[in-house]
Amino acid sequence: MKIYADLHVHTVSSGHAYSTVAENAKLAKQKGLEIMGISDHTAGLPGGAHVFHFNNLRIIPRVIHGVTILRGAEVNIVDYNGNIDLEEFTLRGLDYAIASYHPPCVKSSDDANEVTRGLISAMHNPYVRIIGHPGDTRYPLNFEETVKAAKATNTLLEVNNASLKPTSFRPGVRDSLIEMLKFCNKYDCPIIIGTDAHICYDVGEFGESINLLEQVQFPNDLIINSSPNNICQFLNCVLD
Repeated sequence: MKIYADLHVHTVSSGHAYSTVAENAKLAKQKGLEIMGISDHTAGLPGGAHVFHFNNLRIIPRVIHGVTILRGAEVNIVDYNGNIDLEEFTLRGLDYAIASYHPPCVKSSDDANEVTRGLISAMHNPYVRIIGHPGDTRYPLNFEETVKAAKATNTLLEVNNASLKPTSFRPGVRDSLIEMLKFCNKYDCPIIIGTDAHICYDVGEFGESINLLEQVQFPNDLIINSSPNNICQFLNCVLD
């Protein structure tokens, strides 16, 4: 399976990541990627980037080391009403936003209906195009309802490679993703693979995700970044 784009990549601006944009792009080129998205953490997560970082992403070249660069953010879902921590003015200047639950930003819940309701509300934000690392059992989901909402709102659910590693601190992800992918297959709901790289050496390393997708025989045509054209068409990117 060939993956052409990695949109979940962090730089030193995320506060707990260790590589620059140029370092990430250099490794992306070596791994055979055509597209890389910068998606640093927003300020709601301790150490996350100030809003000025996202407003100033326009200065980053669209091509670095031969790799097309997309400008994004990983925003925090801050409550179970689906509110996020980046304002519309800033979101308008980005190519996409990944919305994720993080424990420092919203307390975990045992109520799957509450967590699902918050996630679906975030999906209705037109700037949220990807849901980051679903499957963490600290935030249990009703996956059938989640997938149906993702399909209806044209939002991509992520298979997060970092969450599937043995070193991951997110519990229950593998079994949860198997359930999620079952419903994605049932409802023809596309997904995206993301590395969630916090150092350049992890950019483009999708092995855990690919192994899982092959295990469940997930169709390639529902993996949005298995084609370089699909990503820009999906995001309606205007590459200035």
